[in-house]
Amino acid sequence: MAESGESKENQAGRHQEVGHKSLLQSDALYQYILETSVYPREPEAMKELRELTANHPWNIMTTSADEGQFLNMLLKLINAKNTMEIGVYTGYSLLATALAIPDDGKILAMDINKENYELGLPIIKKAGVAHKIDFREGPALPVLDQMIEDGKFHGTYDFIFVDADKDNYLNYHKRLIELVKVGGVIGYDNTLWNGSVVAPPDAPMRKYVRYYRDFVLELNKALAVDPRIEICMLPVGDGITVCRRIS
Repeated sequence: MAESGESKENQAGRHQEVGHKSLLQSDALYQYILETSVYPREPEAMKELRELTANHPWNIMTTSADEGQFLNMLLKLINAKNTMEIGVYTGYSLLATALAIPDDGKILAMDINKENYELGLPIIKKAGVAHKIDFREGPALPVLDQMIEDGKFHGTYDFIFVDADKDNYLNYHKRLIELVKVGGVIGYDNTLWNGSVVAPPDAPMRKYVRYYRDFVLELNKALAVDPRIEICMLPVGDGITVCRRIS
């Protein structure tokens, strides 16, 4: 009995707050995935950027290494060339994208904080992929609205990755569905919000986890019934929902 009670307690303690970058119930199993299939194949530049980011006070915001590997593979599978990223931080997922797309591929990257991006930029430059990135500092919504108004960007994006302010996820979706091509993919990060999406209302949560939880729940409900997309929610990293536009 004690053993079973202890395992439940450990499980609750380990996963009650965001910060653990995997939803797997076993830390050892997650470590096994990292050491067996992720780290041995991780490009040197991504390893360097991951280690640099680990020392940053906001390192909780970075994309996990297994998710970086998944994004890199996904982009190659769909032959993505014209891409967009909303929410960049130090650029780990951005680098995963830049390494995956062809030499003449493009990434429109947007973030409200250029300083964080500039931390990772020397590594991105050293990797020889900085020329693929068009970085814009500031909120993404005005840029997206302008692109839609221009009319020439409709259905032009092969892949879009969203990992920014969760309270705007639905606002992003309303616009991005216009900009991604039919057959193209939008990836929404953190859609399982470290398991808080199924946590009871009185569960212990950090303030920002509790604040954004409802927005994540709202997005998940909306994506599930959107007839314009096919979706697949994956327990990679903190949960990623892959949406393929079908109409």
